[in-house]
Amino acid sequence: MRAYLDFVSGTLVLGLTLATTLVLLFAVFPALPIGGEMLDVKAGYTHPEVIAEMESYGDQGRRVYAWSAATLDTLLPLVYASFLAGIIFRFRPTERAWRLAYLPLAAGALDLLENVQIIVMLTRYPDLSAGQVTIASLFTRSKASALLLCLALAVVLAIAAAVRRARRAPDRAP
Repeated sequence: MRAYLDFVSGTLVLGLTLATTLVLLFAVFPALPIGGEMLDVKAGYTHPEVIAEMESYGDQGRRVYAWSAATLDTLLPLVYASFLAGIIFRFRPTERAWRLAYLPLAAGALDLLENVQIIVMLTRYPDLSAGQVTIASLFTRSKASALLLCLALAVVLAIAAAVRRARRAPDRAP
C-alpha cells in the first residue's frame, strides 16, 4: 500500500488524476444524454423521487445511465480517490499520519457501492422497492459525507504544508 501511495503522491500522477477527474466531472458526465439529474449528485432521495427521476430519463436515458455507472462512474472514484489519497499522503504532517490516505479509498469504495445500487435500480425500474431506494440513498449520502471530509482534509493538509514550508524558508529581503 505504501508503494501505491508513493506513486499517487508524485507530481505527475497528481496532475493527471486531477485533470482526469475534472474532465469527467465537467465535460463527460454533463454531456451524457440521460434526460435528468443523476442520482449520484443528489444529497439523497426518496422512493417517489427516484421513480419520478427514472421516468424522466426514459428507456434510453436509463440505459445510458446504467452504462455510464458501470464504466465511467467506476473510473471516476478510482481516479479521485487516488488524487485525494496522493494529496493527503504527500502533505501528511507526520510520518505516522500516512494512514489518513486510506480515507479517500474508503470514499471511493462507497462510491462504487453506490454505483452498484444505482445500476440495480436502473435495471429493475419500475419494480423498485422503498427498501432498495433507502439503501441506495444511504450509500449516496455516505459517499458525499466521506468525500467532503476527504476534500476538507486534503485542503487543510496542503495549506498546513505550505505554512510549514514558508516558515522554513530563509528570509528573503527585497
